[in-house]
This record gives sequence, C-alpha cells and structure tokens, in this order.
Amino acid sequence: MFASTSIFLDFNLPNAATWFYLSLLLAVALFFKFSRFLSVRNWDVLTLFLLVPGLLLRQEAMPTQLPPAETGAVQAAPDDAVPEAPNPRLLWFGYLWLLCGSAYFMARCLMDLALVRRPALSPNLNLGGMAWLAGALFICLVAVAVRRTEDPMESVGKGSAALDELQKRAGAAVQHETGDSPEFNAFKWVSCGLAILCQLAVAVALVYIGCRHFQDAPAGMAAATFYLLLPYTASNIGQVHHVWPTALLLWAIAAYRLPTVSGLLVGLAAGSLFFPALTLPVWISFYWRRGAGRFLFAFLMAAVLCLSITGLILWMDGELAHRLHRDLESTDWQPWKVPAAEGIWTGVHWAYRIPIFIGYVAFVLTTAFWPRPKNLAHLIALSAAVLIGIQFWFADKGGLYVLWYLPLLLLLVFRPNLADRQPLPIQPETDWLHRLGRRAVRGVKRALRVPEPLAPVR
Repeated sequence: MFASTSIFLDFNLPNAATWFYLSLLLAVALFFKFSRFLSVRNWDVLTLFLLVPGLLLRQEAMPTQLPPAETGAVQAAPDDAVPEAPNPRLLWFGYLWLLCGSAYFMARCLMDLALVRRPALSPNLNLGGMAWLAGALFICLVAVAVRRTEDPMESVGKGSAALDELQKRAGAAVQHETGDSPEFNAFKWVSCGLAILCQLAVAVALVYIGCRHFQDAPAGMAAATFYLLLPYTASNIGQVHHVWPTALLLWAIAAYRLPTVSGLLVGLAAGSLFFPALTLPVWISFYWRRGAGRFLFAFLMAAVLCLSITGLILWMDGELAHRLHRDLESTDWQPWKVPAAEGIWTGVHWAYRIPIFIGYVAFVLTTAFWPRPKNLAHLIALSAAVLIGIQFWFADKGGLYVLWYLPLLLLLVFRPNLADRQPLPIQPETDWLHRLGRRAVRGVKRALRVPEPLAPVR
C-alpha cells in the first residue's frame, strides 16, 4: 500500500535567494552571447536582475512568520504577544536599492532611443526548446501561486476600485455556486486565477509581438521565456493589480496598426488603474496624423465606460462615497501630503517629493512631442520610461511595481531595428471607418428621400 503522502509529491518551492541564483545562471546559459562578450545584449541580460537585491532586502526586513508544525497546523501565538515590527533601516535601504535600479532602467530606456543599429542575436536555445521551457516555467508559476500563503504585508488590488469589485463579485459567485464554507477564501482564489490568466496573456503577447512585428519568432519566445524566468514574475504571481493593466498595454502594442483597438485597450487599462493614462501623450504623438483622433476617442470611451460601470456598482452597494473619500484622501498619489504608506517616502516631508513629481510631469509632457515622428521602438521605450518614472514619486511601495514595465523592457532588449514600424496612413478609400461612415450616410439619405409622385394615368 502507498503511504498517505508520496515521496514523489513531497516537493518544496525554492526560496527567493535560490530562485534568484538559479534564474540568473539559467538566463546566462540561454541568452548570453559568449561570442560577443562586450555587447549591449549581454549587459542587458545581467542588469535585468539589478532589482533583485532590493527585493531580498525588503523581504529580510519583514517579520518572519512562525513555521508550520509537522501536523500542518500553524503554531498559535499567545494572546498578549506583540507582532514583530519590520526593520525600518533595512526596509529603507531595500527601497533605496529598488529606486536606484529603477533609475538605471529609465536611463536605459532613454538611451535606447538613440540605438538604431541592432544586430540579430538569437538565443542559445532553439525555438522548440524555449517553447518547452516557457511552458514548464508557467506550470511552475501556477504551482507557486497555488501553494504560496498570502503575504500579510501585500494589499491586493489597493488603489483599483474596478479590480476590487471584479474580484469580489467573481469570488462571491464562486462561493455561491460551489456552496463552500465561509472558511473558503473565494476572493483569494479568484484573484489568483485572474492574475495567472493575465500572466499568460502577457507571455502570449510577447510571442505575438516577436512573430508579427519583430518578424523574429525566436526573439518573441525568448522575451516570454525570460519574463517567466525572472524572479519579479514569481514574487508577484498572484497580484492581479501588478499585471492586469500591463497585459492590456502589451496587446495595445500588438494591435498598434489598428488605432481604435489600441485606444480601447489602453482606455480599459486606464479605467482599471490610473497609471496607464500617463502614457497617453506617448500614444497620441505616436499616432499623430495617422489615427490620433480615433485612438483618443476610443480611449475616452473605454475609460469612461469602465469608470461608470465601477461607480454604478459601488453606488448600488452603498460604497461609492466611502471609496471616493478614501481615494481622494490617499497620500500615495498626492505629493503635497506626507505619505503614510510603506516606501522610501514614509514620514518624509512633502517638500522633498514635490520637485521629483514636477520633473516627472515635465518629462511626461515632453514625450508628447519628442522625438517626432515616433516609431514602434520609441513607443515601447518611452512607455516603459513613463511607467518607471512613477516609482520615484508614488508613495505606496514605490519601486516594487516591476511588472508594470518589465514586459516592455524585455521587448526593448530583444527588439530588432524598428525604424520602419510606424502607424499606417489612413486611406479613405480602404479605411473601414470611412466605409462605414459612407454606408451610414447613404442609408440616411435613402431613408429621408422623398418618393417621386406617380405619373397620372390617362
């Protein structure tokens, strides 16, 4: 007879440091070009792990939880026990490291605007092998999301009323359909499932962009494999608010030849969480005189519709006034207030954050007209730079939201020369919107046409 727990199923997830070392070694084996040792590609492969020490410092600063007993139950703490507080000094150094690494990534994005010649450097593994590895890594990440205990220091969905309501209502539906006990955390499982689906959407989008727009299937598969391999993906695998808007932004880039579709996707992302709206100047400049009007109209329509539905649901639940008050009083996005959330700005006077915020706003406005005209490489690099710049003034865990821009960084690393990838000029003769408008005008004229009087019969 078999034992109650088979030895073949007794596997343990690697800790953060082990994942860091193994993923770094595997990334070097897969993507490091040993024949061109002093190349930008090799430097990018190594520096993509630049933020991991900051994440490890933050994890070390957090209080440790009690280990489970042999029976699987968690040891109960005494009633008068005081929870262990984080190490503020170590936590500050962790966020400082994250912001310094983010500053390098932002500089790398701006430097990429001047890199025109890009040699074709294929990965060290063929397409089939990388596809197999990417599938295996995704299965491992699903196991991480399922088995990982909920981190009490993370706030799932904070700052996004749309995502909160989506997860809450989906969790309530699962609870009602399955009839599980109240101990069953349907919200957690729905949030985890949505995050996993978004991670899959990001990986598929990277492969599609590589095949369709880079015309290099190995490059797209390499970007997807690298994304699933990096420790940042594993550390936030169950956090849907880290990856939901990024997946929509990636598919907007994938559909950049259709400005209406891209506008709908970016607008939906902005209606779910605020930060994709800050890339709007880049997108408008990218589509200037090549569909900017229809992109902006689709963006506003999707964003307003998303916010309206969210507001209506909150109003029906009686939570609209509370959520509006909470969001308007939040110090995370208001640099003129002393922040109270966890981050490098905790307790720092607001006067020190104001200059950084003003500089960031000036940079975002600059992207509306520099460089011009923009191609797909400019769109990817400047969008990533705008998202990275949020980390410097956003008070709540600033520097920790790596998945907001990580897929764009990977596209930047593996992209070829994209100088000819620009929005197509709109031809009225072949454009679907012009054809639809002409048909509508003809239909209205036909409906309003006054019938001619019948000739009198003699």
